[in-house]
Amino acid sequence: MLRRRRGRLSDKPGTFDPEDRSRVKYTKVGVWDLYEEIPRELEHVPGASRVEQILEIKQNLPYLWRMMKDIASIRSCWFLLCGYAFVHLLLSLLPAINLWYSGQMLTIVQIAVDTRTVDKQLLLRIAAGRIVTMTLQRFLRLCSSRAQIPLERRLKQHFTQHIFRARARLDLPTFDDPAVQRQLAGATPPGGRTVAALTLRMIMDLMSACVYVVSQLGVLVSVLSEQPDGPLLSVLMLGAAFLQHMHTMGQLTIARVWAATTKNEDYLRMQGYKRIVNDSEHRKELLAGNLAGYLISQFVAAAKRLGDDEGDFRELNSTRLMSGKFHLISFLKGPLSELPQILFTLRAAQRPASIPVSLASLQLIQSTANSFTWELYKIYEQTTGIAEQLADVRKLYDIAEIPNRIPDGTEPFPEDAQKIRAGIELEFRNVSFRYPGADNYALHNVSFRLVAGQLCVIVGSNGSGKSTILKLIVRLYDPEEGQILLDGRDIRTLKLHDLRQATSVLFQDYTHFPLSIRDNIALGDPEHASDNSRIERAAALGGASEFIARLPDGLDTYLERPVQDHYGDIPAGTHTLFGRKVDYGALRAAGGMSSTANMGLSGGQMQRLAVARTFMRSVVADEPKVGLLLFDEPSASLDPTAEHDLFVRLRELRGNKTMLFSSHRFGNLTRHADMILYMSDAVIVESGTHEQLLARDGEYARIWKLQAQAFL
Repeated sequence: MLRRRRGRLSDKPGTFDPEDRSRVKYTKVGVWDLYEEIPRELEHVPGASRVEQILEIKQNLPYLWRMMKDIASIRSCWFLLCGYAFVHLLLSLLPAINLWYSGQMLTIVQIAVDTRTVDKQLLLRIAAGRIVTMTLQRFLRLCSSRAQIPLERRLKQHFTQHIFRARARLDLPTFDDPAVQRQLAGATPPGGRTVAALTLRMIMDLMSACVYVVSQLGVLVSVLSEQPDGPLLSVLMLGAAFLQHMHTMGQLTIARVWAATTKNEDYLRMQGYKRIVNDSEHRKELLAGNLAGYLISQFVAAAKRLGDDEGDFRELNSTRLMSGKFHLISFLKGPLSELPQILFTLRAAQRPASIPVSLASLQLIQSTANSFTWELYKIYEQTTGIAEQLADVRKLYDIAEIPNRIPDGTEPFPEDAQKIRAGIELEFRNVSFRYPGADNYALHNVSFRLVAGQLCVIVGSNGSGKSTILKLIVRLYDPEEGQILLDGRDIRTLKLHDLRQATSVLFQDYTHFPLSIRDNIALGDPEHASDNSRIERAAALGGASEFIARLPDGLDTYLERPVQDHYGDIPAGTHTLFGRKVDYGALRAAGGMSSTANMGLSGGQMQRLAVARTFMRSVVADEPKVGLLLFDEPSASLDPTAEHDLFVRLRELRGNKTMLFSSHRFGNLTRHADMILYMSDAVIVESGTHEQLLARDGEYARIWKLQAQAFL
């Protein structure tokens, strides 16, 4: 069956501007506005688009060869691939064998008409041959499915690892680039199948179609060449069938580049009303506000105003394409399909004795014409499919070559591993930075210096640039101007792995991985991920041990299960399965039920887990690996008691490590800081110790007094 093309963004260069009336055709489709690109002059040349596709295929063939070599290198895949191809080849030949047996049946009918006798032995051989052919066909289809399943599983396993490696190596600016995200999406088709499996299946289908057509054509010519009017009947029926396929597919063809939108307020409101009624997140407001009656009346009124114009775009556009247009093919295919019947009737009138043979020939051609012409049309149409599929193969390999925006350094760090015990010196020299796509500076001409072992606290309002300083230190981004130095060395010259190994950072927008609590903490120091005593100590230092002990599975509790449970028709009174809450909303959304894994932890508890992961990396390890500790709002979700306990532990456990905090709350840390940086609007406004800044009576002192009044 012809492959249904996936919805995809075009890779062609240039832009598509719906307002360019010289290049874009506008059509009103119900409530929708359809904009279709007018083909360029070259595309009016017959076959020009096919030439472009063939050239594209030729350009991407080296990637197909590379993929086939990769498949051959997978354990046991070569044997499965050869078996799979051999079975497909036999399956594509069997229809021709069946056609040959049908031709032999014509011979028997001809002999019966001429001699009034039947060759019983030949009839038995033909019957036996057809039975064997049909049995073999079923057996080969079973073999094909048996080979296809393990083959595709091994392909998926191999190329999933390839994609995982390609994604994992990307730095933050590169990964966030929309063009890169689009490239990654192109290498990962929806539906769980891999580009390799889809490509292999398409190649096999095309090869089978070619073998089918050649073998069928050879047998058909041989069988009908001696039959009265056989060649003429064949031409007429094949032509009618081919016109039918051309007409059907032509009706569904739309412009290669197009876009559709709607600005109709009634339609937009109707879709919004549906979301309010369907989504469980709005149910409380709907009921508490007595909104049901209002929404029903508004929905019905909007539907009446829209009438037949209301509807999904693809449904309305499909109706538009299928009706009301003149198609020359639609007028030709009807008369042409009747010509074989007329020819048969004339033959029967002229030679009544030949009716059985002519009737058998007619039935044979009719049974062959549709399948034969469909395979021909599939070969023609799959030129586009193969071009698209090979482009996806190219993307599959191109993602492994995407260059990172943050270049790796070449120098190891630190030069002396023992010096890291005394902390790391940090200096910013006239650093300026803007996030990609932003006009305003996140940091502007920022300079400061921390001596090894010092405690620095950066304070200021949200958006002042505090978090950006921490991100630049670990080179999630590089500054536009200025230098950042560790122990006097520009961080851009240091190996990224070494730099990040010597640094521990907890971001304000910390993440929890879709793994168990044990794994979440252990990832702070992957080298000791199996050391339970280290994990338990890190949990205790982070203040998480108490609530972890109350969880049903303790450290093995999943905060977010990466795989959902699935189940079908269960009683409505069932609220939990496998210890997890049943999500009945998923039944409406996806036609099946799944479980959620929300353990109901508070923001403070989640933050303690993040702190525990940081302690696993920076404090628990026997051999010091980290000399610089970075904390971005580590107490934002903690209550005052938990915040005080956290900062006490941090001061006691940090040893001689250099420590840098960002916070918008003053108090627990600022009094003990060796240096305080007060930031506002991307610049450092004031710097000094707590006492120095209070004595200066500037912005820091003003904010300090405002916060202190809350506790008086």
